[in-house]
Amino acid sequence: QVQVVESGGGLVQPGGSLRLSCAASGRTFIRYTMGWFRQAPGKEREFVAAISWSGGNTYYADSVKGRFTISRDNGKNTMYLQMNSLKPEDTAVYYCAASGGLSPLAMVPAGSEYDYWGQGTQVTVSS
Repeated sequence: QVQVVESGGGLVQPGGSLRLSCAASGRTFIRYTMGWFRQAPGKEREFVAAISWSGGNTYYADSVKGRFTISRDNGKNTMYLQMNSLKPEDTAVYYCAASGGLSPLAMVPAGSEYDYWGQGTQVTVSS
């Protein structure tokens, strides 16, 4: 059993930056993939970024490459998403998710691969 909770959302102007955090508690898996997803009003949930258990491999949606950076600190059981050059289209509820273990590369962007989800944190990019 793993519980994850995300924080750090808020209101930011276009071009601004924001850092999201995801803290895990309870039973944790040694080798588990973690990722970020987002969902805008009226739209489907979409993959944003993911990171392997060791932090050695990262994956990004094309829409955020070069702007967002995912990282994790296993010692603190915390994952981060640094978001720079934010755009209005980045506005969404952002969710932290954790898999039950290692994930095949092809499944990393798939929401179905993740067993544990946070409650979401709102990110609004507007002038």
